[in-house]
Amino acid sequence: MAEATRAAFPAPFAGSAAEVRLSVEDWASDALLDEMDIDDAYDLTGIYEGVALTERSVDWPEPPSSVTLFRRPILDEWAARGDVTIEALVAHVTVHEFAHHFGWSDDDIATIDRWWE
Repeated sequence: MAEATRAAFPAPFAGSAAEVRLSVEDWASDALLDEMDIDDAYDLTGIYEGVALTERSVDWPEPPSSVTLFRRPILDEWAARGDVTIEALVAHVTVHEFAHHFGWSDDDIATIDRWWE
């Protein structure tokens, strides 16, 4: 589902999105949760790790960026919500994380995305 979402990105974003490693894990690691100061693993459905395109320079030797989705928190949220399809939720989380790759902050995303209201 996440790969299908990425494949549907429009042309201006598709090329840059293709360079990002996309993976799915059951849970975020304890170390990641600690680093992000998150107490409950169910509170993290995905993460972008890397240097946003807007922060890169020609001299920046960046490692590959990655988007990781966390399956169990996504499934739990889908079951609890009951008002969206699993495909829509996975697409939403995927787009949100890729927005960070394109340089958007959580606050930037919230200005146009009222998903959580």
